[in-house]
Formats: sequence, C-alpha cells, structure tokens
Amino acid sequence: MSAMPISTYAESRAAWRQWLAGNHATEKSVWLKIYKKTSVTPSVYYDEAVDEALCFGWVDSSIKKGDDQHYLQFFAKRNPKSNWSRVNKDKVARLIEGGLMTDAGLTMVELAKKTGTWTALDEVENLINPPDLQTQLDGNPVARGYFEEFPRSVKRGILEWLLNAKTPATRSKRINDIVTLAERNERANQYKPTEK
Repeated sequence: MSAMPISTYAESRAAWRQWLAGNHATEKSVWLKIYKKTSVTPSVYYDEAVDEALCFGWVDSSIKKGDDQHYLQFFAKRNPKSNWSRVNKDKVARLIEGGLMTDAGLTMVELAKKTGTWTALDEVENLINPPDLQTQLDGNPVARGYFEEFPRSVKRGILEWLLNAKTPATRSKRINDIVTLAERNERANQYKPTEK
C-alpha cells in the first residue's frame, strides 16, 4: 500500500474500472488525471469516474488544477463514518440496478444503512430544520424570515454544518450563530468550497 497518494490516468471508463478492480483493496487513495472534454486525449469523464468509484466503495473528494487540458480528481476509500448524499444514493440505486456494484461497494452501502450514515442527510436535503434550531428561529421572526429566504443550497449547507457539530456546545454555538446572523440577513459560516 502506498504511503502517499499515487496518481493514475484512465483513457476510458472501462480502464478506470479495471484500475479500481485491481487496486481498491490495496490502495487508500489516488489522484486520477481527467482530461477535459475539449481535449483530444481520450479520458474517463468525471461522472463516469464517480460512478465507478462508488461501485468499489470509493468516493471523490478534492480537485487539483492541472493545465488547460486536464485536472486531477482525488478518489479515496469512503470513510465509513461519512454521510451519504442523495445524489450518491441515487447513483448507487442505478448502479445496483445495472449490476455494476461490486461486493466492496455493496459492503459500504450495507454498513451505512446499519450505522445510520445512509439516512443522516435526509432531513438536511429536504431542508427540514431540526427542532432546536426551529425553536430559536420561531423565537426570532426577523431571523426566521431571512433564513427562509436563503437559497436552497445555502440552507442545505447551513443545516449540514449544524448536523456535523461534534459536541452539544458546538451545536448550541452554531445555532446561535445561525440565528444571530440570519437576523442581519447574513449567512452563517459554512463549508468553504475548494477552488476548482
């Protein structure tokens, strides 16, 4: 197993699947060189790469800028404690239906269903405020009004940020931040997207 992430290139979806089949159990992660659709170099495309990674219990993560022809996409074994997004759950359903999931991928799905990480984001993705946040928003109609007007993606980010609080004290502080900032029509601190 490599200490540092390795990099690879796959000229097609089949080549990427072949790499995963041979390496998913021995490697922890890889930087996959993906050529842009405008390039003449054949390459697996991002959506295909994500689908194949899910088949083997892996997931995509950060991106590194390459040049005007390619970029590097990081893939790694899925952390068993990480929550599953609706997008990836929908992809998995399609991959299972298509007979593409491997035992390694199915094992990660079953583990997620047992531990609760499979459904942890359901309320977040449905924009359902948890009771403790809703109580605070109900106590501050101005904050509630502004919060309800935030774009869907912003609310989702805020709710996931709240969900991922590790301690009750952190959760309480985040709720306070959400309400205090919403009262000024400002968005609470969220995950900062990585630059592509």
